[in-house]
Amino acid sequence: MGEWSAARTASAITSGEISAVEATEAALSRIDTTNPSLNAVIEIADSAIETAREADARLRRGDDVGPLHGVPILVKPNTDLAGHSTHDGVEAFLGATAEETAPGLSGLTDAGCVIVGRTNVPSFSLRWCAENEHWGRTLNPWDPQVTPGGSSGGSAAAVASRMVPLAHGNDLGGSVRYPAAVCGIVGLRPTVGRVPIWHGTPGYGVPLGLTQFAVEGALARSTEDLRLALSAMERFDPRDPIAAPQSHLGRPPHSAPTRVALVVDPGTTPFSGPGIAETDEAVREVGRTLADAGYLVDEVTLPSLGEAATLWFELMFTEFRASGVPAVIEGSGAIGAAESMRLWTEIYDSVMPPMDLTSFVAAWARRHVVRRRVAEFMERYPLLLLPNSGEPAFAHGDDIRSADRAHQLLKHQWPNMAIPVLGLPAAGVGTHISAGSAPIGVQVVGRSFAEESILDAMDVIEQQFGPFGVKP
Repeated sequence: MGEWSAARTASAITSGEISAVEATEAALSRIDTTNPSLNAVIEIADSAIETAREADARLRRGDDVGPLHGVPILVKPNTDLAGHSTHDGVEAFLGATAEETAPGLSGLTDAGCVIVGRTNVPSFSLRWCAENEHWGRTLNPWDPQVTPGGSSGGSAAAVASRMVPLAHGNDLGGSVRYPAAVCGIVGLRPTVGRVPIWHGTPGYGVPLGLTQFAVEGALARSTEDLRLALSAMERFDPRDPIAAPQSHLGRPPHSAPTRVALVVDPGTTPFSGPGIAETDEAVREVGRTLADAGYLVDEVTLPSLGEAATLWFELMFTEFRASGVPAVIEGSGAIGAAESMRLWTEIYDSVMPPMDLTSFVAAWARRHVVRRRVAEFMERYPLLLLPNSGEPAFAHGDDIRSADRAHQLLKHQWPNMAIPVLGLPAAGVGTHISAGSAPIGVQVVGRSFAEESILDAMDVIEQQFGPFGVKP
């Protein structure tokens, strides 16, 4: 069953071809044999088999079941799951047991998913890797010398190596899109507000940047499975007062054939710049694939993307500082995260002026102007085709090797940082794969609440560059 998609698994269970227990047992067996070499899964759910038995019992009773009935999935430990620790990769937080399950995960379980375990993340989910001092390092299934991406690196490695067909992720600065691409699978970051979120303890507020930039998403090996995951996660939940699920609107209108703006040059800013030739050529090859399928593809320069990437750092880093995040990280014992934050501080102070309250408010206003510029641009080009990163997957620890190397990586990660500032939906996909190397991927970005147009384009890409995931 390791080859099966989530859609195939759910269909087999509801038709009686297999049981939910058999699907869950197969996933646990695959984890048992595959995870020791990757360290993608850090916790097995004791209740998984019992949950699967209950799923089978509902079928026998003739109860209504969801579109992902019985499908085994993995979830991240930075999102509340009732009765489990929301430790976020930090040993010091192991006692932080959640009282409730977060909205995105509730959507998946209500659709029938069986949670079989939790995946590895970097401490505080703040690096583009999946390593921490307590659970260790997750390896990339394609190349163990480089990052599987982060912060959803454990989820991506598990899906790519066929431990499960579908895994939960979340994305503040590339944490779904980047690991999906470098692990050779697909990951969808929905429009801000399409999937309800709650990243905080009940009774306490959620930081401004998280409410505006963070989303819950999914990682899979097919666009069909991403559609299923989005339909499950998109729902009303009163815990997120700004969420606005859009499934009732159907497919948004756009011109046919669809125009695609291919962007490898975002302009040069303190946190954006040109990538290497290899990654740029990968984007152009995907652009040719879309053109062959009837899309109208133009390569353009779009400096608003570079400005958006820099705004991410200005706004998020200022908020980190104001809320005391660096001190919390420093005192947690998370050495890698502390070093990453120290380097970010050094870089920021060397290239950006100090930000007081007046300039912070002005930066949020500037963000609105940039969002409008890009929205108007996308009236002509409903889709953007971008690199996933300006360079291939980096070596383990490169992001904390030196300030110069960390700054280079930050500039190359402009596609991952710009999109959250714009609030747009985007998918990361691993495309260019060679033996012994991690995939080089691309991003497809759509208009607000136009996820279906992204997934349509991803169908074309999948036909040319799939199937996704590592062969067993």
